[in-house]
Amino acid sequence: MSKDEEHGTPDADNPEWTKEKFDRSIGFHELPERVQRALKGRGPQKAPTKQLVSLRLSPDVLTALRATGPGWQTRVDTILRAQLLKQG
Repeated sequence: MSKDEEHGTPDADNPEWTKEKFDRSIGFHELPERVQRALKGRGPQKAPTKQLVSLRLSPDVLTALRATGPGWQTRVDTILRAQLLKQG
């Protein structure tokens, strides 16, 4: 079996790295500090207030939630909390 058959054809937008590309690359710690901060993201919560869970949703429900844009997971939490408080 050829390499392409085994691993699929490389993505044209993300070609396989060559030894030359690795030799020219730099480590994360060598990037400018502002770039490092941007790539690191928000970081861990100082005082976690929520718990990470795994939840199975219907595809149409998930599509509709994601379509509301960034922050959809927080909105799900708000909707669930409101519904639970409403029920007493």
